[in-house]
Amino acid sequence: MVIIDDNLGSLEMLSSALSREGLEILTASDPNEGLDLIYNRRPAIVLTDLVMPNLNGLQVLERVMEFDPSIDVVLMTAHYTTETAVEAIKKGAADYLNKPISIAMLRERIGKLAVEAERRQRTLALDDELLAASEFEGIVGRSPLMWDLFSKIRRIAPHFRAVLITGETGTGKDLAAQALHRLSPAAGRYVVLNCSAVVETLFESELFGHVRGSFTGATSDKMGLIEHSHGGTLFLDEIGDMPLATQAKLLRVLQNQEVQRVGSLSTRKVDLRVIAATNHDLRAAIAEKRFREDLYYRLSMVEIRMPRLEERKEDLPLLERHFVARFAAQYKKTIRGLSHRARMALAMHCWPGNVRELENVLGHACMMAMADTVDIQDLPAHLRAPGQSETVAALAVGQEHGALEEQERQLVQRAMESSRGNQSEAARILRIGRDALRYKLKKYNLDAGGRGAAR
Repeated sequence: MVIIDDNLGSLEMLSSALSREGLEILTASDPNEGLDLIYNRRPAIVLTDLVMPNLNGLQVLERVMEFDPSIDVVLMTAHYTTETAVEAIKKGAADYLNKPISIAMLRERIGKLAVEAERRQRTLALDDELLAASEFEGIVGRSPLMWDLFSKIRRIAPHFRAVLITGETGTGKDLAAQALHRLSPAAGRYVVLNCSAVVETLFESELFGHVRGSFTGATSDKMGLIEHSHGGTLFLDEIGDMPLATQAKLLRVLQNQEVQRVGSLSTRKVDLRVIAATNHDLRAAIAEKRFREDLYYRLSMVEIRMPRLEERKEDLPLLERHFVARFAAQYKKTIRGLSHRARMALAMHCWPGNVRELENVLGHACMMAMADTVDIQDLPAHLRAPGQSETVAALAVGQEHGALEEQERQLVQRAMESSRGNQSEAARILRIGRDALRYKLKKYNLDAGGRGAAR
């Protein structure tokens, strides 16, 4: 821990009050010397005065956040103003204390931050083991929904001939298809056709192949993807975009296990497994005569639904670790993880693009990160823009107007519910002091459990 205060008496008092076994304390009466200590020793906690010569506490905070956003910075001042408190929290301060500071309260606050820092270190050490234990054939998850999915894939893989995978864009349908192929007895290749990317007039030739002279431009025989998949697996992505005429021919392939090239009079036997995927409601497409009912039932004898990321938010920390590790290696950077503010912003986002959106967000963040911890300013603009529900800083400081006020009320209520009414735990979740939490509970007329109090 580093303490910075230009008042030598105060510095000695703070050092003595916070000295305890296992917590090394370094002090500096000059903020520049304090920053040198921080850069060289990388402490878990920094306690700094606000008003100092050369550099003030907010400037120290900014430089520490640029260096390592995972460091907890606590500001203290005898000149408290709401505006400065708001600015400090927005810039990443873990706490903002008003002098004179109660020694008991200071010990409690710093003690909790120290415990949390130790917990983060242990978590980082265990993350790789946890990630490895929670990965199934390239799919990351440990939520009940994902364990059920993994179990279903294991049971289906040895036996399926046709499978339908449904789910929103970005949920990982392609990963589930690859897992099915790898765990199946199929010894052949894995072939992919994106049905939404094929020109309708070339669909049948692409899928079934053609013989020379069967149409203008057919200057030689061509093997289709179905034949190419013989002995293996054919993955038909976005099958809802397949033309009706092609659907009829695909149904015959599934029924008879034989294919007829365009322009040929003969058929060829094929042995393949077919996995179809869609983000469309095929039952609605059937009602609108855009998809064949008989093909749907042939494909959906076994159906796998990929859950939305919003349905498995408990997997978010694992996915974050997975993508940060991947992009850190790709960009050749040493990135240890995400700051609390960044994790909070991601946790509050609704993820309409699911896991693919999360992957893109973290790819961007790791590219932008200058420190070895991804902070909120490294995230794309829509996750940190003022006025958005995902904006952690605006919520944390409690700006009192319109939608932001309602968003803050919901955040406080959620934290109290998550902590089962434990105010110390809720304050830790929200990254604010207990006095600030009590103020917000009173402000929004919430009782000790986070419920709306009777009026």
